[in-house]
Amino acid sequence: MPEQAPIPEANAAQNSAPNAESSTEPNTQAHTAPDTEPASPAGIAHPRTIRSFVLRAGRVTTGQSKALEQWGDTFLLPYQNTPPDYTVIFGRQAPLVLEIGFGMGDATAQIAATMPDTNFLCCEVHQPGVGALLKRIGEQGLSNIRICAHDAVEVIANMLPAGSLHGVHIFFPDPWHKTRHHKRRLIQPALVHALAQRLAAGGYIHCATDWQPYAEQIIEVLRTNPLLANTSPHTHGYADKPHYRPQTKFERRGLRLGHGVWDLVFTRLPD
Repeated sequence: MPEQAPIPEANAAQNSAPNAESSTEPNTQAHTAPDTEPASPAGIAHPRTIRSFVLRAGRVTTGQSKALEQWGDTFLLPYQNTPPDYTVIFGRQAPLVLEIGFGMGDATAQIAATMPDTNFLCCEVHQPGVGALLKRIGEQGLSNIRICAHDAVEVIANMLPAGSLHGVHIFFPDPWHKTRHHKRRLIQPALVHALAQRLAAGGYIHCATDWQPYAEQIIEVLRTNPLLANTSPHTHGYADKPHYRPQTKFERRGLRLGHGVWDLVFTRLPD
């Protein structure tokens, strides 16, 4: 397996603010965005990190609270400093997909229902979102989702060994529109490199955004990673929306208003 470069230490405080300018469902991002390039061969990475979210409280509804109580023991995966045995956790051997920031979990539940032979590890720290997805899991009888309510950067660094992932989903992360806030954007070289290391050969990273300047940055970050290849190199780098990603009501509204949505899908090259 390839040697893993360390990710800068993440700040544990979280909860992200909804993006008022986005046409899609606000994506609460369970992570901090590393402010470094991939670590050097010596394994030294700058310790500074920049938050890609705004800390804010959220109200948990009665239904979400009941779901947390009823389903939390089964579907919440506690954070730990070493990789768990996912075969034991899911009760089966199956491809593992990581989702970073699932908002209220509507798209996540739909994807899991259409891909029953895939296991989904979903990172989100926004408690109402966690409760909402647990509620959907219970109502729909889904068994292939586990939620880790912890900083995704730490989950990637410590709970996912090299080659363990079949895919990564990052849908509609906060675009941080203002230039001075671009450093807060989630998708940066260090995070992408860490994800690429944890993908098995042929695995994929799928990002989607409704903010074209962010799409342009994302495609540049993905394109310059030597472990990844664009699946759509002849269409300005953007992919058609994969069949498994549903449109949210916010996305449909944005499309009616003439807003664009950009999907980017890159695959992991063999070592």
